Amino acid sequence: MACPHVVAANLSKPTPTDSVYREDCTQCFDSIDDPAGLDVCLKCFNGGCVGDRNHAKLHSITRNHPLVLNIRRTRKVVVRDEPPPKMSKLAIAAETEADRYDTALAVKCLECGIQELDKSDPALAPVVEGIMNANTFSRKEEVKAWEQEMISCEHILLMQQGPPQKIESQDLGHCSKCDLKENLWLCLECGNLGCGRAQFGGVGGNSHALAHKNETTHGVAVKLGSITPEGTADVYCYNCDEERVDENLGAHLANWGIILSERQKTEKSLTEMQIEQNLRWEFSMTTEDGKELTPLYGPGLTGLKNLGNSCYLASILQCLYDLPSFQKRYSGALESALDLSDPAQDLETQLQKMGDGLLSGRYSKPDSDVVASEHSPELPHQKGLAPAMLKHLIGRGHAEFSTMRQQDAFELLQHLIKLITRSKHTAGREDPTQSMRFVMEQRLQCLNCKKVRYSNDEQDSIFIDVPLEKLPAEDGEELKYKPVTLKQCIDNLTTLEVVELTCPSCGSKDGFTKRQLFKTFPEVLVVNARKMAIINWVPVKVDVPVIVGDEPFSLDDYLSPGLQPSEESLPEDSAAAGGAPAFVPHAESLAMLEGMGFPRVRCDKALHATGNSDGNAAMEWLFAHMDDPDIDVPLDLRGAASKGGAAADPEKLAMLESMGFVGPRAVKALGETGGDVERAVDWLFNHLDDQGDAPEEPSASEPAASGALAGSSSLPAMFQLQSIVCHKGTSIHAGHYVAFIRKKLGDETSWVLFNDEKVVKVVDVEEMKKFAYMFFFKRV
Repeated sequence: MACPHVVAANLSKPTPTDSVYREDCTQCFDSIDDPAGLDVCLKCFNGGCVGDRNHAKLHSITRNHPLVLNIRRTRKVVVRDEPPPKMSKLAIAAETEADRYDTALAVKCLECGIQELDKSDPALAPVVEGIMNANTFSRKEEVKAWEQEMISCEHILLMQQGPPQKIESQDLGHCSKCDLKENLWLCLECGNLGCGRAQFGGVGGNSHALAHKNETTHGVAVKLGSITPEGTADVYCYNCDEERVDENLGAHLANWGIILSERQKTEKSLTEMQIEQNLRWEFSMTTEDGKELTPLYGPGLTGLKNLGNSCYLASILQCLYDLPSFQKRYSGALESALDLSDPAQDLETQLQKMGDGLLSGRYSKPDSDVVASEHSPELPHQKGLAPAMLKHLIGRGHAEFSTMRQQDAFELLQHLIKLITRSKHTAGREDPTQSMRFVMEQRLQCLNCKKVRYSNDEQDSIFIDVPLEKLPAEDGEELKYKPVTLKQCIDNLTTLEVVELTCPSCGSKDGFTKRQLFKTFPEVLVVNARKMAIINWVPVKVDVPVIVGDEPFSLDDYLSPGLQPSEESLPEDSAAAGGAPAFVPHAESLAMLEGMGFPRVRCDKALHATGNSDGNAAMEWLFAHMDDPDIDVPLDLRGAASKGGAAADPEKLAMLESMGFVGPRAVKALGETGGDVERAVDWLFNHLDDQGDAPEEPSASEPAASGALAGSSSLPAMFQLQSIVCHKGTSIHAGHYVAFIRKKLGDETSWVLFNDEKVVKVVDVEEMKKFAYMFFFKRV
């Protein structure tokens, strides 16, 4: 039977820029592996399921695209005489999809009801071939998955090597300061040989290469055992504290008599050890007696496939879709109000697709291809849902989230909240992120006249600065920090402090007391535990145990009482319109700087940036910032709004300016990070090209500054830990993220670990709670 739509459709094969959705449905996670397969539109290449939901038919009617290619894939049964080799991401076997699967193709017309058109038809054959050969979303992700973007640095490019000499082979046998004969690093500047740091997997190290750098400032070293005849090797810059690339490695090694062609790789590279560590963390999930944790399946217990460094996204999604507000908004069938003309490019559709996938239990079933470990093949895990379409939309237009690099999970959460709040579908409907919003109230009081000013800031999370107190450690022992409690961190956040500002009412320079407390509490309190140390102006993550109990706790003591009848408010004059008293420079320091010939504008800026007390520090700041383009622009502490609508805190601006971050960039960094200085520094390092343009105007769906306050001030305010995002690694932009969530399993409540596609019941979560990066507390 001939189909009139074949000629009328005017089909053309996909181009390299076209997205071809031939793996799973764009509106749910039904895929080509389901019994009915997947229908791929021959006109626009949308993928639609064919089963009970039949999104393919919905697409056909909506877009008037009746012709589809049905793709059904089944796993081949392979008979092995011996166990399969252990999987490794270091050596990817050249096994093709055709080796693993049988694929059946059929061209259909959904309008005519024809179930099999001739695929060899000249109008159909090129399109079918183009669809099957095109790269899909997940394929693009896999190609990039383990590509590590490493660059050189100024310390390598400007390195001055010592006089050429040949290092005798016996001198390359052990560390110059100890007897270690492995994990040896050659200083490319002077030829010294030192052992590295202790590494994962039992590789010893006493950090003598680092000690050499501290003694000599020689920061560039190469790991001897990693050098290959092809010219690759581990090159590390201790000044940057990062792995780097040396484009002239051959010449630099030849300076010390080491010829690349004569070398053989004898040790694992840093990347290999990192992958091995990730694999160990991902797969060795056992109890104390060595038993594998039992996989879980069912509604709310669905894993997410790692697309390659996407664990930061998976952990946040698992925690968000555990919240009642997200379950209410995004579970169930797709809403008819959605624009389904291009579902793969619609954020609301993909969020609902994710909700259905994670919450329905439809896809939470064992997959024999994913086992807990090679020793426990009887414990299959899930295949996991691939969040490729949602990840693409979240990252679209974003300099960081559009890449395949590991990202900061908390920064991802803030970005996602912003996308959902500004979504066109949120207008006039309940915003699922509203349950996380609350108001912090700041109180300033003049130490002289005792007048006060209260200012409010709406937030969706709080940052707690975790106190860093090193514990005594022996040589070579891993650095450890003293544990702190959550209460200590919140006490530090809300403690009273004195700031040096001039009162606009009485003119006193005695300063102000400042304190922030909760004006309202959210339904879900998100806490980001900032365990960052600034080393050489670079933020470095450190592991500090934060002790959090399972039982509910009270935040009543942290509720702001507000303006009291006995208190008198500071006048709302122009000098204080931004909520910050006027800046008055230190008189003696100002006189010193002006006596040296510096203009008043520059003096004000320098003193403000360096704490307004030390003329010498201000002078050094001026010499370091003489070439700043805005050096002669008058100091303005009220020029731009930070997040939440309040003016940027002058003290925090001063801290950033003392680090060399000035003007709109510093203001924007504080605005993007909720006023957290350490996070702002991290943001600035990761957005070097952002010049601090004015922030976008909030959409109509965003909460207005005036009107009802977010959250509730009712007491008691009892909160209980509901979920945590845990991170392992030396940087928030590397390592591995997982989520632990409190779930109702039958008649008991238990902690569940979501480690990408693997979902298991956890017996003991205490150790992981100590090293959590983010906490989600629900109000009870």
